[in-house]
Order: sequence, then C-alpha cells, then structure tokens
Amino acid sequence: MNGIIIKGIGGFYYVKSGKDIHECKPRGLFRKNKFKPLPGDYVELELDGTNIGTITKVYPRKNYLIRPPISNITQNIVVSAMIHPQINYGFLNKILVYAETMDIVNVLCFNKVDLATIEAQMEIESAFKNTGYKTIFTSTVDDSGIEDLKQVLKNNVNVFSGASGVGKSSILNRVIPNLQVEIGELSRKIERGKHTTRQVELFEIDEDTFIADTPGFSNIDVLENIEVEELMNYFPDFSSYLGKCKYNSCIHHKEPGCAVKEAVLNDEISKIRYDSYIEIISQIKDTRKY
Repeated sequence: MNGIIIKGIGGFYYVKSGKDIHECKPRGLFRKNKFKPLPGDYVELELDGTNIGTITKVYPRKNYLIRPPISNITQNIVVSAMIHPQINYGFLNKILVYAETMDIVNVLCFNKVDLATIEAQMEIESAFKNTGYKTIFTSTVDDSGIEDLKQVLKNNVNVFSGASGVGKSSILNRVIPNLQVEIGELSRKIERGKHTTRQVELFEIDEDTFIADTPGFSNIDVLENIEVEELMNYFPDFSSYLGKCKYNSCIHHKEPGCAVKEAVLNDEISKIRYDSYIEIISQIKDTRKY
C-alpha cells in the first residue's frame, strides 16, 4: 500500500492513503541508518491488523527542506501585499531564490489589489518581467484572483510564503473555507498536537492537491548554501544572457562587457531584480568573508 506522510510527531507518522489516514511507525532500519521520514514523503506501508501500520519504504525525494522539515514541495506561492505593508522586494527575491535552489516552481501572489492603483500593478508586472513566474493579483474583499489561485494549486504540494501581515491566512480562508475545520479534525484523529510543538502538516484540499502548513518557511537563510558564482543560475530572467559576457568568469557585478548589466540598461531585466541580485551577492560575501 502506498501513501503520503501528512504529519509526523512523537515518532509516529500519519500517512494518507486513498481516503484513509493510517498511524504508522517507521521500520527499525530507518533509525539504524539515521534516516528520518518527513511530511511530504511518498511511502510504502504495511498494515498488520493492529491500529499501527509500518512504513517499509520511502521513495526518492524531489527535494527536502531542513527548516521546516518537509519534502517533495512542488510549488511555492509567494504572497506579498500591494500596500500596507509595502512590498519588500529584497525579502521577496530571497524567497524566490531559495525555492529555485530546491527546484520548486514559484508563483507570485500580490494581495490587497482592491487598495492599489493600476499603475502599482503595472510596476509589479514590470519588476518581474521575463522571469516566467505566474503572477496573480488577489483581494479577499471582493475575491479577485481567488479562482485563478485555486486552479494554480491543483496537482501540487504547495507552500505559502511571505512576510507577516500580507494576508496569507485570509487568502487561505478564501481558497479553502473549511481549512480550520480540517485542521481540527486531523488533530482529533491523531489525538495529538494540542499540547505539542507546532509541526509541519499537509492538508489535502483536492485529489493530489496539498497545502503545507509550514511554520518558519519564510524565515529561511538563503545564503547558507549558495556561492556567489552560482547565484545567477537562480535568477531565471538572467538565463538568456548567461555565457554572453566578455569574461567567462563574469558574476555580473563590476566586470566590463557584461551582457546582464547591458540587459538591465536596456530594460530587458528589471533594475529591481538586479538590485536584489547585487544585494544578495554582498550579503554572501559578508557572510563568507571573501
């Protein structure tokens, strides 16, 4: 029998298989090899007639995060407010880069569109031109963009990221009106969670469609595992210009004959994105003490 781990707590794992949730323990071999299953893992399990099943196999992961611990994320919905608070492009672009390093598809969601001007919307679209990121403008006041967002979520393991106060919870309540009910039902089914540390959970909102409750995802440190020379690869709007610079070792900062910098001057790459790139380079260098 196959399934997906939707939550792990206290050495138990809760595996969704079909319409059922099974409480499982991992095989002792996992502990011996110091391998820990994670929410999001696709697994094979055996039921022996007791209330506790056994996870016998964990299938290879597409990706996994350490903080928060979760695997096989396919899509990152990056939520920002168009106003109140103002968009922090540096923070937003760091989250986008982090997801790129994990081969996670990014979707941009700009909330509170009902409070913003058309000019503000056009500025945002210009800031992310040629990135390939799908961009959705939403409002929880008149439900603008909510149906578009629902369609984007389908057939994915989704995380919602972004700064505090941008409306992530309000959007989730519109997308999944019964999410809080589902959270309560899951807690009752596993009879844990009320008096324990908050853990990552997956909630199935449609067939093969999950939303991950990921405390801490937006508090990631994008600088931990990225080298200056690699950063350009995580800016998809740079891709058409890589390899076209005067110097093969160009990192698109201070070098002459840089195709990326020329593209910025020609308004083919947004200056907002390029400035974020330079800011991240500076932070990496400060961290590593180049």
